[in-house]
Amino acid sequence: MDARGANPLTDVLAAGPSLEGPAATGVAVLFPGQGSQTPGMRELVAEHRPDLLELARGECGADPFERIADGTAHAQPAMYAASIAAWERAGRPEALAMAGHSLGELAALAAAGALEVEAGMRLAAERGRIMQRAAEQSPPGGMMAVLGDEPEAALLAREFGLTLANHNAIGQLVLSGPNAQLEAATEVARSRRVKAMRLPIAGAFHSPAMRDAIPPFREALAAIEFADPRVPVYSCTTAKPFGDARGTLADALVRPVRWTETLKALQRAGATSFVEPGPGKVLTGLVRRTLPGAEAVALEASHG
Repeated sequence: MDARGANPLTDVLAAGPSLEGPAATGVAVLFPGQGSQTPGMRELVAEHRPDLLELARGECGADPFERIADGTAHAQPAMYAASIAAWERAGRPEALAMAGHSLGELAALAAAGALEVEAGMRLAAERGRIMQRAAEQSPPGGMMAVLGDEPEAALLAREFGLTLANHNAIGQLVLSGPNAQLEAATEVARSRRVKAMRLPIAGAFHSPAMRDAIPPFREALAAIEFADPRVPVYSCTTAKPFGDARGTLADALVRPVRWTETLKALQRAGATSFVEPGPGKVLTGLVRRTLPGAEAVALEASHG
């Protein structure tokens, strides 16, 4: 953990796995999205939530952890299960507020009690299937990161008809769109000495290419019962607490991830420490880039 002053997380973790305790003053719990996979995810789930491993197998027709490389239909339920298991391992820490990056919103809502964990598992699997189908029915697409030069990222998006899909941190944007345009934009960026790299994602996510995924995902959401969360859960596409969870989650498939704004909104709401149960530590790095001086803790590192 960082040693920058008092750490309000200490008392939260010491309190044990209670879901009923008071919210932790100043703590925001963050749940990662697809792309934060780590090698030990399956073992994490098998130890802390074996029931989710079985449920994921049933939803996917196979062990999703063994087929993550096959596409988002397997990666999303695997990531959701691992996020919940990591939160369980951490003692289910309470917080001032919670948020999730893209897919991570489902884990955040489940952790906050807005939906049952098992229902979130089914939604994650359905979301993955729907998005993979939409990607396969669209022109081949993907995503690319542009680092260090936000004006250049915006210029490339305009020049090549790409979507600014993720604003992850100061100087870290992601563009989404057809592969042909992404390849051309990557070459131009490098010729301008702008750091750009393709991401290992087979789909133009958070772009208009996902519009056909919205109606079936709305149907899946309509079958799930939602409740008021114990603590506010911030949407990463509106940077505000969820109101209409079903509508916001469905619309998020084509809306950009405003992660920088979401972190700043959490800070304005009183968050001084940002905790990432895992898997991975991607979001911890984004907090440190976006909110200098704020404490950011990746709990996976403390568990070995």
